[in-house]
Amino acid sequence: MGSACIKVTKYFLFLFNLLFFILGAVILGFGVWILADRSSFISVLQTSSTSLKVGACVFIGVGAVTMFMGFLGCIGAIKEVRCLLGLYFAFLLLMLIVQVAAGVFFYFNTGKLNQEMGSIVMKLIQDYKDGQEDRLQEAWDYVQAQVRCCGWASFYNWTDNAELMNRTNVTYPCSCEDKREADDSFLVRKGFCEAFNSTRTESGNNPEYWPVYREGCMKKVQAWLQENVGIILGVCVGVAVIELLGMLLSICLCRHVHSEDYSKVPKY
Repeated sequence: MGSACIKVTKYFLFLFNLLFFILGAVILGFGVWILADRSSFISVLQTSSTSLKVGACVFIGVGAVTMFMGFLGCIGAIKEVRCLLGLYFAFLLLMLIVQVAAGVFFYFNTGKLNQEMGSIVMKLIQDYKDGQEDRLQEAWDYVQAQVRCCGWASFYNWTDNAELMNRTNVTYPCSCEDKREADDSFLVRKGFCEAFNSTRTESGNNPEYWPVYREGCMKKVQAWLQENVGIILGVCVGVAVIELLGMLLSICLCRHVHSEDYSKVPKY
């Protein structure tokens, strides 16, 4: 009966560690995505935000170690190596502490991240240059076109751009153009566009005449960020639950496999 329980525990621990390995790969993928993304506002934010860079590196580190621990646990369970099982338990406990600390850090720095995001976008809008090849500008054009918004708080944020407001004709950010019909095209217009049917030159470049989206991107971007942070935290909670189960199973297996009967050792 005891041998059967050990065998069941061993294979349960193996399955948990296989799932553990996969979830570690998912966490690592989130971190790499944050650093490598070049087609959304994450590209704008991670270039200037220290908090997001640190968070991405933490996710990459946690994911990599989690995958290694999953592999180590699988080997320790199948081969019934007590040393590996003990080392596995110690690393799991350490990783659980790191994950809790990282979760608390992100929870209390959400407001700071939102503030950083707003200041970064406002500076990007102010410094936006027509015809300039710039990765951050292209990323923000993509956000405005895909999310169907303009500016940060509202389209009036673009009035802070001196180059745009110095135009004598009605000129607006191309990526902000209000397209009434659904457009599934992946082509995003860049730079500044002049309204073709506008003859209102006497008042200069009046934003009231711009054919753009009136709603700013702030609420939509923050909602998107909250949704994805929720997914990431959900994955972390799932990993933490599996870690606790893995720790429990590893202790049980470590106590019972290859137990030595020291009463039979000859005494001298």
